[in-house]
Amino acid sequence: MNTQLTIGVAGLGRLGSLYVDYLQYQIPGANVVAVTDADGDLASKIAKNHNIAHAFTDHREMLELKEMDAVVIVSPTSSHRDIVVDAAAKGKIIFCEKPLSISLDDAAEMKAAVEKAGVFFHMGFMRRFDRGYSAAKTKILNGEIGEPIVFKASSRDPYRPSLEYADPKKSGGLLLDMGIHDFDLARWFMGDVVEVYTIGDVLAFPEMKEIHDIDNAMVSMTFESGTIGTVDMSRSGIYGYDIRTEILGTKGTIQIGYLRETPITVLKKEGVSHDTVPFFMERFEQSYVIQLKDFVEKALEQKEPSVTIEDGERALLLGHAATHSQHKKSLVTIDNKAMEYTLKS
Repeated sequence: MNTQLTIGVAGLGRLGSLYVDYLQYQIPGANVVAVTDADGDLASKIAKNHNIAHAFTDHREMLELKEMDAVVIVSPTSSHRDIVVDAAAKGKIIFCEKPLSISLDDAAEMKAAVEKAGVFFHMGFMRRFDRGYSAAKTKILNGEIGEPIVFKASSRDPYRPSLEYADPKKSGGLLLDMGIHDFDLARWFMGDVVEVYTIGDVLAFPEMKEIHDIDNAMVSMTFESGTIGTVDMSRSGIYGYDIRTEILGTKGTIQIGYLRETPITVLKKEGVSHDTVPFFMERFEQSYVIQLKDFVEKALEQKEPSVTIEDGERALLLGHAATHSQHKKSLVTIDNKAMEYTLKS
């Protein structure tokens, strides 16, 4: 068995740059040998700072490196399809950040390419590796709350992203970019969704209308088992980064998440106060590290990935169905086997 996985990182934005650092210095068995980004100066700078041999502006050049075993994709969602298909054709081990792609057709093409090549593929859904979420999964599997019957989740950002980032043509929009995590968790805890109904609108940031996206939404879901769930998501949670999930069972309930970042509460005559989680890196940094460690270990040991390309495709299907429901203001049914969704007649 190989004891080291040589890796190229594609995409060096905030998260991609952090991934380089995590892989290079915090994960045994990982060795970053190349990076690529459309910004050549940034790629060269990161390569130099981390003593990485190769820097590219085109992922296809990086994939030609014979000494590189794997590619970690942290580039914009709109680029995922090309990099995954090209990496699979070169026989590379693949890690891909969420969402899998923007279009379902691209997702199907990516899945076909991965299956044809027979390469290891790990989908990036880091919340599954959060200590709270993984502990909740174990407790549910052990029957601690009986049968799960209701799933409730909230995802609220403290401020909206740039309009360039939020543009649905690049990110997939609110329900894909933000909601994809909750949709994956809903499937992980409760099983596949067969019906979805979404309400949402531009309620806080009028400028979102320029890119034809919304800033707040609520999604109701019915699962294959007949159980139910809801997800609310917001770009305008001005008080902090608020990610919480609750699973109600027949014998109890599990609540996951926290809002107070520092374990201190100030009690004064004027009132009681505490801080809040600033943003996603403060909340989930260790989840990213644990996820990448799991990817490297599973790839080296030639085990099945913890999160598959099918998980990515099914979550994307749910995201598209929820988006379609919001646009059409109607209930949408989902056929998970056929990978299709339709307005309920």
